[in-house]
Amino acid sequence: MSFFISEAYANTAPAAGPSMWGQLIMLGGFALIFYFLLLRPQMKRQKEHKSLVEGLQKGDEIVFAGGLIGRINKLEDDFAVVELAQGVDIKIQKSSVLATLPKGTLKNI
Repeated sequence: MSFFISEAYANTAPAAGPSMWGQLIMLGGFALIFYFLLLRPQMKRQKEHKSLVEGLQKGDEIVFAGGLIGRINKLEDDFAVVELAQGVDIKIQKSSVLATLPKGTLKNI
């Protein structure tokens, strides 16, 4: 035994930390938060957009990506021919349609 150096004793108490069950409950909580705040709303939006695209008909007035509006003249498999103005027709993908407008909206603009 040294006069200047104190003796070190081993700590026999177990390390205090979260238990395995506590960690699993926390992980499950994060998974639920992730599902309800991120995944579920995104899946709902995808489902609504899919039903919108499947419900398109000739004569519908639409807004599509880029903010352009027009009337559908012809529907094909994955494409639609849209009239932007008198005699100006373009072909777009159906998936680029953002919303349908009430009938007569194009006449009021």
